[in-house]
Amino acid sequence: MIKKHVRYLLFVLITLGFYQGLSAQVEVKGTVYDKTRYFAMQGVSVMGTSGQGTVTDSVGHYTIRLPVSDSIYFSYLGKHTAKFPVKGVMPGFPMDISLAVTIDSLPLVVVRPKAHRYDSLENREEYRKVFEYEPDYLTGSGGISLDMLLSGKKNRQMLALQRRLIEQEQDKYVDYRFNRNLVRKITGLQRPALDTFMRMYRPTYEFILRCENDYEFYKYIKDCGLYFSRTWMREHAFAAPYFRKVSIC
Repeated sequence: MIKKHVRYLLFVLITLGFYQGLSAQVEVKGTVYDKTRYFAMQGVSVMGTSGQGTVTDSVGHYTIRLPVSDSIYFSYLGKHTAKFPVKGVMPGFPMDISLAVTIDSLPLVVVRPKAHRYDSLENREEYRKVFEYEPDYLTGSGGISLDMLLSGKKNRQMLALQRRLIEQEQDKYVDYRFNRNLVRKITGLQRPALDTFMRMYRPTYEFILRCENDYEFYKYIKDCGLYFSRTWMREHAFAAPYFRKVSIC
């Protein structure tokens, strides 16, 4: 009888230990690099198969807690790595990984004190009345009065000015993001090819907002630059001085 109880107790303890082992969580941390292992990558999704997730910071670091029974994988621009069992991660050691992406040819973005955001805020403050203007419609039962005509004209003028200021603000933002120095660094184009490229491939304000991060926007410039370079070289046999050699992913 005692042996039976002992066996049952051992079974319970082993079962509890097994399930505790499955539910135990491990902290996994490390750094994500590009394939050269020289550049840390920001914005990489770090996911567990059970649903937990995080994103690498500005220096490529990540920290995530996952069950021992889970697997970890990395995702960037819609591409996923293989899944690595968490139980295979060595405790106390960082899990650094290198993705098959090259970002060494993309420029470093430096935030300057007088950036576009500050210019935009100053512009909004200067034209506050225009940006915050809302049409004031007058109604009356005795037909159309002079006040109503004047009010309608003022509404049209103010709304037209409001639209024009918003368009100018959006154009300045595109100029700020799609600037000549940045495009030259990414594509290697020189004048006059650079001037033509800037006109042909200038993105819209809405397109820039749809880009999830700087890398996606820079990749658009780089891909367009490669296509444009091939076309330009075919059409301009003398165009060699207008290009410099750049690394291609």
